[in-house]
Amino acid sequence: MGTAAAPRRFCRCACFCSENLYVARYGLHVRFRSEQQLRQDYGPILRSRGCVSPKDFQQLLGELEKEVERRQRLGQESAARKALIASSYHPARPDVYSSLQDVALAPEFLAAAEYSTSPGADLQGLLQRLETVSEEKRIYRLPVFTASFCQALLEELDHFEQSDMPKGRPNTMNNYGVLLHELGLDEPLVTPLRERFLQPLMALLYPEYRGWLDTHHAFVVKYAPGQDRELGCHYDNAELTLNVALGKAFTGGALYFGDLFQAPSALANPLEVEHVVGQGILHRGGQLHGARPLGTGERWNLVVWLRASAVRNRLCPMCCRKPDLVDDEGFGDGFTREEPATVDVCALT
Repeated sequence: MGTAAAPRRFCRCACFCSENLYVARYGLHVRFRSEQQLRQDYGPILRSRGCVSPKDFQQLLGELEKEVERRQRLGQESAARKALIASSYHPARPDVYSSLQDVALAPEFLAAAEYSTSPGADLQGLLQRLETVSEEKRIYRLPVFTASFCQALLEELDHFEQSDMPKGRPNTMNNYGVLLHELGLDEPLVTPLRERFLQPLMALLYPEYRGWLDTHHAFVVKYAPGQDRELGCHYDNAELTLNVALGKAFTGGALYFGDLFQAPSALANPLEVEHVVGQGILHRGGQLHGARPLGTGERWNLVVWLRASAVRNRLCPMCCRKPDLVDDEGFGDGFTREEPATVDVCALT
């Protein structure tokens, strides 16, 4: 008798629909389960930030209820968008959907990744091949994509944005951008980027996650006049993050960093890091950070949240509790549950 290996089912934590709901107007992440709980937990701080009248509070309540409903439908609606895009969308740059080639990657990135897989590679050797933005905060930077690949990807993203295809929000804070798995760029672009290049790099920079970065969530965010211009303090729903500036021409919009799992209200004297087109910033997902207001132009960034199911299955990084698993589409939020093993019927005959 044979037994097939138990498949993994990807999940999200149930807290996704009640924790870390972002209220941009008041610059606040809240936990929301009921009107009474919201008043009790956040009444004073909301009033201090301008939520004063009954009308203000009712408007906030309506927005939170709508966001909870959106999150509850997210997996199913995202799968439907992906299917429609796959069947009906005609890319402007089909070449960016080809499997990732070395020619798309900056020579410095290729050299750092190659070193990371070489015998005897160590952290000190790798640090000679990239920029240490902050040794204390363990933030690093290096070129990732060539200028020509950034331009090709931007042309494709522009084309998709102007199409009549349905578009989902890239994350729970940004309103403008693209989910790369919906556009069909996960398999050809992001998965090989993670498996071939980021995993060995991150294993040296962040050895606590060596061999454990098994999924990702990748998206492009757009900042422009009349759209999103800045991003409030937050943590990423990730163990590690890569943030690459794709372009276009812009001023302002620098990233700023606080401490690891620091309360946003305690942020003082943050470290500011300017974006450089083609270059990627590497940091821990739990590092408090945000984006300063855009000055002029448009800024597009590719963000890859790298996740380790072996880590988050023990403790959800967003609610800091053992995750309450809910089955989800695709990689979900990187949590896994082992499905029951199946009997190999062929082995019985």
